[in-house]
Amino acid sequence: MRAYSKVADSYGSVQVVTGVATADNIQLIQMLFDGLNESLSSAKGHIQNHAIEEKSKALSRAGRIVVVLQGALDFERGGELAQNLNELYAYVTRRLFHVNAYNDLEVLDEVQSLIQSIAQAWQTLPSLLNQTQSERRYAN
Repeated sequence: MRAYSKVADSYGSVQVVTGVATADNIQLIQMLFDGLNESLSSAKGHIQNHAIEEKSKALSRAGRIVVVLQGALDFERGGELAQNLNELYAYVTRRLFHVNAYNDLEVLDEVQSLIQSIAQAWQTLPSLLNQTQSERRYAN
C-alpha cells in the first residue's frame, strides 16, 4: 500500500489516485513515466518562459517520480537490468539538479530522451508478457 501512496503523492490528482487504486504494477510504472514526461515537458516550458519558480516545482516533481521508480526496482529478481536502471535513475537525478541550477535545455532534452526510451519499453511489456504466457500454454 505504501507504493500506492507514493505514486499518488507524485501525481497529486484525485483522478489519478482513483486509477492508482485499481492499477497493476506495470500500469503503475507506466503512470509514473507519464507523470515524469509531463513534468519534464512542463519544466521545459517554464524554462523557455523564464518562470523559474514553476520550473523548480516541475523538476522537483520529476525528481520525486524518479526516486519512486528507483525505489520500485527489484534487485533480486531484476539482476543486472535492475542495477543498470538504478544507475540510470541516479544519473537522471544528477542531470535534473543540473537543469534546475543552470536552466540547461540541452540536458533536459537528453533526460527526456532517456526517459522516453525506458517508457516505450514499459509500454511494450504487457504485450510481451501476454505473448510469453501464450507460448507457455501452447508448450504444455
